[in-house]
Amino acid sequence: MTFKLPDLPYAYDALAPYMSRETLEYHHDKHHLAYVDNGNKAKAGTPYENMSLEDICKKAFADKNAALVNNAGQHFNHIHFWQWMKKGGGGRKLPGRLQTMVDKDLGGFDKMRADFINAGITQFGSGWAWLAIKNGRLEVQKTPNGENPLMHGASPILGVDVWEHSYYIDYRNARPKYLEAWFDNLINWEHVEEMLSKVA
Repeated sequence: MTFKLPDLPYAYDALAPYMSRETLEYHHDKHHLAYVDNGNKAKAGTPYENMSLEDICKKAFADKNAALVNNAGQHFNHIHFWQWMKKGGGGRKLPGRLQTMVDKDLGGFDKMRADFINAGITQFGSGWAWLAIKNGRLEVQKTPNGENPLMHGASPILGVDVWEHSYYIDYRNARPKYLEAWFDNLINWEHVEEMLSKVA
């Protein structure tokens, strides 16, 4: 399966002022494209070529294949990152099943929000913060670089990119401000619920 750069599901300026056109142009058109190109090169002529993206992520991590952990991982992460955002997103109203799991497993919306943002703030250097399903329960997780919960026996349903290229144009070094704005104004909770429905 050849990796391909997906189109954004909205216009480049749709997420402003919380994420600018310039950020999306650099992040999608340059950074994500680089992961696609480098991932295709890394798996060319190997058994990974005929595997699904999800299986590549898991096997590359088990095999300690750093090139594919980072590039295939980042391709998976970004395919969903674009879909985890929408114009007019965020808010406290969650789809029913997701709300039930947040209440049961994470202590309610406010605690989940605080723990998720804190995971992003405390991820040292580049990486991601996540909501993921593991052993039937919803968890807040964080991973370095291009890793994702698939590589750690879990299924991601929401992730935020805390690499500096995600926020430096708009927020400079204020990662907490970026995470709060992202969580409160951009999350597409319907895509989160859709991913939840596939894994739990």
